[in-house]
Amino acid sequence: MKTESSTETVQKLRELTGAGVMDCHRALKEADGDFDKAAALIREKGLSKVEKRAGREAGAGLVHSYVHNGRIGVLVDLRAETDFVVRSEPFQELAHAIAMHIAAAAPKDVEELLAQPYVRDESKTVKELVGEVIAKVGENVKVNAFSRIEV
Repeated sequence: MKTESSTETVQKLRELTGAGVMDCHRALKEADGDFDKAAALIREKGLSKVEKRAGREAGAGLVHSYVHNGRIGVLVDLRAETDFVVRSEPFQELAHAIAMHIAAAAPKDVEELLAQPYVRDESKTVKELVGEVIAKVGENVKVNAFSRIEV
């Protein structure tokens, strides 16, 4: 699907990927206006940024709680590098999404959790979901620990 690199297209691509305006513009130009190809290019570049950030210390964080129908309770310890990112919308949404996933999929540990297909979009793993947020916020983000209780 060919589209021109209009402001509207750049904004759509930016909303989809979380990349900067100039990165979106460059990706569209490199992809000859093909929106899907540009999104793939940004994801590829974003993933390389994710790998670079993996070694950074993630000392700030939050504990997010989720209770499903009064029968399943989940606590997630999610970390980032700064409080600024911890308070951001993408980080908060990720914490909630991971807690809901844990309630539904019952992983035994963080390693298994990250390898599982994400319950709301099985085309990606939980690790890829975390990677998307890392690309958006520009900091290392990691699931430090979680606890799940079911009655």
